[in-house]
Amino acid sequence: MSVPILPSPHAGHLNVSKTLQKKEKIPTNIFRASEDANKYVAGQIAQVIRTSTKKPVVLGLATGSTPKGVYAELVRMHKEEGLSFKDVVTFNLDEYYPMKHDALQSYHRYMDEHLFKHIDIPRENIHVPSGEVPRDQVEKHCEEYEALMAKFGGIDLQLLGIGRTGHIGFNEPGSARKSLTRLIYIDRVTRADAAGDFFSLDAVPETAITMGVASICAARRVILMAFSEHKASIIKKAIEGPVDEDVTASFLQDHPNAEAVLDVAAGARLMRNVAPWTLLGHSTDVQLNWTERFQRRAVIWLSQLKKKPILKLTVEDYHNNGLSQLVRLHGPAHELNIKVFSYLKSTITGWPGGKPNAASSASSTATSDSIAKHEVGGITTRRPTRYNFGVSHGHINPEVNPHIDTSVFPKRVIVFSPHPDDDVISMGGTLIRLVEQGHDVHVAYQTSGNYAVWDDDALRFANFAAEFCKLFNVTGSDAVATLEAAVEREIKGKTSGQHDSNTIQKIKGLIRATEARSAARYCGVPKENIHFLELPFYETGTVKKKPLSSADIDIVTNLLQKVKPHQIYAAGDLSDPHGTHRVCLDAIFGSLRRIKDEQWFDKTQVLLYRGAWQEWDPEDIHMAIPMSPQELQQKRYAIYKHQSQKDPAPFPGSDSREFWQRAEDRNRATASMYDHLGLPEYEAMEAFVLFDIRKENENDIPL
Repeated sequence: MSVPILPSPHAGHLNVSKTLQKKEKIPTNIFRASEDANKYVAGQIAQVIRTSTKKPVVLGLATGSTPKGVYAELVRMHKEEGLSFKDVVTFNLDEYYPMKHDALQSYHRYMDEHLFKHIDIPRENIHVPSGEVPRDQVEKHCEEYEALMAKFGGIDLQLLGIGRTGHIGFNEPGSARKSLTRLIYIDRVTRADAAGDFFSLDAVPETAITMGVASICAARRVILMAFSEHKASIIKKAIEGPVDEDVTASFLQDHPNAEAVLDVAAGARLMRNVAPWTLLGHSTDVQLNWTERFQRRAVIWLSQLKKKPILKLTVEDYHNNGLSQLVRLHGPAHELNIKVFSYLKSTITGWPGGKPNAASSASSTATSDSIAKHEVGGITTRRPTRYNFGVSHGHINPEVNPHIDTSVFPKRVIVFSPHPDDDVISMGGTLIRLVEQGHDVHVAYQTSGNYAVWDDDALRFANFAAEFCKLFNVTGSDAVATLEAAVEREIKGKTSGQHDSNTIQKIKGLIRATEARSAARYCGVPKENIHFLELPFYETGTVKKKPLSSADIDIVTNLLQKVKPHQIYAAGDLSDPHGTHRVCLDAIFGSLRRIKDEQWFDKTQVLLYRGAWQEWDPEDIHMAIPMSPQELQQKRYAIYKHQSQKDPAPFPGSDSREFWQRAEDRNRATASMYDHLGLPEYEAMEAFVLFDIRKENENDIPL
C-alpha cells in the first residue's frame, strides 16, 4: 500500500484515513492476504455465536471459492478452541436447479465437505435450498424457505461472495430490490465461470433457487467478501458506483450494517488505491506515503489522464489534478517527469538474461566487437542471434536493463508453467529470446492440464494409437485396439459431470504433454530440458484439487537444486487463492523459502509474468521485452502447438477470444501504453516483475 497505514487490531488489515474512504459507500476493510481476511471474518462469526443473547444464532452462508478459507478457520476454531455450533441455525443462499444433493456440484455437498461434517451443528439446523423438488413445487418451496427464516427470527449475520456480474446469491443483473427467494435464470457470464465445475458450459444448469435481494438485506449484519484481481472491477462498481439493479451487490450500500472484506488485489481499483490524491481536496490532514513506486503511479496516471507523454506534463497539470503534495515534496514537476520517464525507459531491454560483457562495458560508449550495432531512428539497438552475436537475426534489442544481473552469461534459466501452455502464452517471445541468446533454458510444467481436454480429443488420439500400431505391425496392437474400444465405450456412456477414469486422465495428460513438448521444441528448448512435474495437488482427475503439501514443494525444490538456475520465471497472477496458478506459485515460493540461504541462490533472480488476461501495472514493471511483428508471429505459432486448447478451448471463460488472440492483444496493449507515455513504439511487449524471496515482506506487489 502507498497510503497512510494506521494501527489496526486485526492481522494484515490495511487501515487508512477516513478521507481516503469517502467514495466508498459500503464500509470496506482491505487485508494484505486472503488468509488474514478469512481469519477476520471467521472471528466475526465466532464472536456472534459466542456473545449473542439471541438463541439460536442464525447464519446466512455462501458457497464458491471465496468462503472456503473462512470455513476452514471455523473448523479449526471448533476443533482447537471449542467453538460450538450446537445453538446455530444456517440458511444457505442458493442452489442450482435441478441438482441432486449428492452431485459433485451441489451446494449441499459443498457445505458438508467444507463445514458441516466437521462441526457439531445438528443436521436439523441446516437449511439449503433443494434442487430436487419437483418443478411444480418450486414456488411453494421458496415460500417455505422464507417462512422458515422468519420463524427463527431472521438472519443475524449473512456471508456473501460476489460474482463478476455483481450478483449476490444468484441475484443476476436486473434483480429487484424487493425480490425474495425464487427460481431465477442464471446469466451466461455466471454459467461460463462455473463451466469448469461442470466440465462444460452446456452442463451448467440454466436456473437456480436463490434468496432474493430483500431476503439478504433483511439480515442484521452482512459481510461481502471478494478476493483476486478479476473481482476488482465489479467491486469498484458495487462499492463506489451508484445503486443499480444491474449490480445487485450495490444494494448493500443502503444496508445499515454491511461491510466489504477484500484482499489487496480485489480492492486494487478502489479510488483509495488508484488515485488517493484526488480524494484529499484542500485537506492538509493526510500525508500520502510517496514511495518511488507510488510516485511512478501518480505520474503515469496523470499522463494517461491528460493524454500527454510524460515529458510534456506541466506543473499546472500536477496542481490542477490533486498532485500539489507530490510536487511540493518531490518536485519540481520536470524532474518528476524525467525520473519516471527514465525508470520506464530502463525497463525496456532485448536482453532478458542480461547482456554479455555488460559489466566491463557499462562505462564505455564503445560497442563490444561480438555484437552487431544498428542505428534505428537514432536509437541504438543490438541484435543477437543463436549463439553467434556477430550475425543479425533482426531482433529488437534496446539497451541493458539495470534490474537484471549481468555478472553471469550465459545463464541457467527455469521457466515454470502452471499449465502446459502458460509458458508460450504468457512469455513465448521472451522464452524464444532466451534460447536464441544462448542461455541454458529449462521449462517445468507444474501440472498435467489433463482436466482441460475434450473427450472427443481423447477418443481421437486413442484411435490414432490403435491405427498407428496396426499400420506398422507394432507388437501389442490388439491390446491397443482393445484399449481404444474401452475408451470409446466410456466416453459414449459418460454422464454430465462424471469423473474421467484413470485411463482417460492419462490419455488427456499425454495429449497436453506432447503439445507442450512440441511448443518447447519450436522455441528451441532441448528435450532434456523439458520437465513434467505433475504436482500431486492437481492430479485428482476432478475439479476439486488437494491442498498444497510438502510433496508438491519437494518436487519443485528437487528441480531447483538440480538445475541451480540464475533466473526463475513464474506465473505471478493475483488470482483466486484456490486457483491452479496461485497454488503453483505458492509451491514455488515454498521451495524458495527452503533454499534461499543456499550459496548458489545468492545471484538468482525471480521474475514473475502474468496470465493471458491481465498485465502488470506499469509502475510495477521491472523488465519489458519488446517484440517485432515477426517475433510476435513466432510466439503465435508456439501457442498454435497446443491444438487441444483451440477452436475453442474447453474452458475459455466469458472471453470468446482464443488464447493466442488474448496474448497478442495484451502484448500490443502493453506496447501501446509505453508508446503513449512517450517511450519508443514497438509492436508488442511482454512485461515482468522482480520478486525477492529474501525480502518477501518488502516487495511492492501483493502476493
